[in-house]
Amino acid sequence: MSGARVLVTGGTGYLATRLIADLLASGIDVRTTVRSLDRADEVRQAVRRGGVDDAGLSFAAASLTEDDGWSSALAGVEDVYHVASPMIQTTAPEEVVVPARDGALRALRAARDAGARRVVLTSSFAAVGYSPKPVREYDESDWTDPATPGLPVYPLSKAVAERAAWDFVDREGGDTELVVVNPTWIAGPTLTGSARSSLQFFTGMLDGVMTAVPRQRFGIADVRDVSAAHIAAMTTPGAAGKRYLVLADGPTMTFLDVANVLRAELGDLASRVPTAEVPGEEPTPLVIHNERAKAELGFRPRPAVETIVETATSLRDLGMLAADPA
Repeated sequence: MSGARVLVTGGTGYLATRLIADLLASGIDVRTTVRSLDRADEVRQAVRRGGVDDAGLSFAAASLTEDDGWSSALAGVEDVYHVASPMIQTTAPEEVVVPARDGALRALRAARDAGARRVVLTSSFAAVGYSPKPVREYDESDWTDPATPGLPVYPLSKAVAERAAWDFVDREGGDTELVVVNPTWIAGPTLTGSARSSLQFFTGMLDGVMTAVPRQRFGIADVRDVSAAHIAAMTTPGAAGKRYLVLADGPTMTFLDVANVLRAELGDLASRVPTAEVPGEEPTPLVIHNERAKAELGFRPRPAVETIVETATSLRDLGMLAADPA
């Protein structure tokens, strides 16, 4: 491992690869964790895909579910971006909630023990706005209650992990500061070699596999803007102890809105995008505020339409879409 002073956890991920590339591009050497060092080349290829020299990148093996490797991964580190969190399709809470919570605590404990200055934790709107309100309008004061009936596993994991992180810092965090970034649904051009997380919705729509879209309303956050918000959260003195919602300006969207943008902007590339929603009730209005991030972090998000279009063209250019229909 190099003498990097910045650690990014979960280096193979959609957001993490973008963040690593952005940090390297700014001249900062980066150490990143991977579950196995066999995946180091995967991260290097992603960084190069972003047009960035990977000479300042080094690796450490560490897992969310094991203590081994964390102390050496944090050795000499001053700034920690804890991005890693499980994102798998399951209805079993123990497969997602436990590693999300315990992984965050492992990262924070190792950061404290290493004397790290600040940890920026990637949480989610899922930890903010998944408990019912009479009016669905959310800011950083709102929390998803883990006891909410019928709460899906992923929002549960994010709410539990973020709460555990704040509790740890309050009780035993020492001098290490915590800032939390809560992005909405992340889209935007990928540096990974395969479609991850939200990108699978785009491939499903563009390939025609998804014949009708879910009825859901959400905010969109560009992966490039989310990366920039993380870096600002690390470098803004007054951000310590705060959480920041990150998303594009304007009204929230539905999956049908996304599909309509693809059809309007991309012509033949979007010829197989669905035009219908699955049966069900119309999603209720949703307002999500990003004013704190804009005022305190200098957050300047791209328009959602730009993000949607450039997500699709990125997938096309990287060969992640099915062949064009004959």
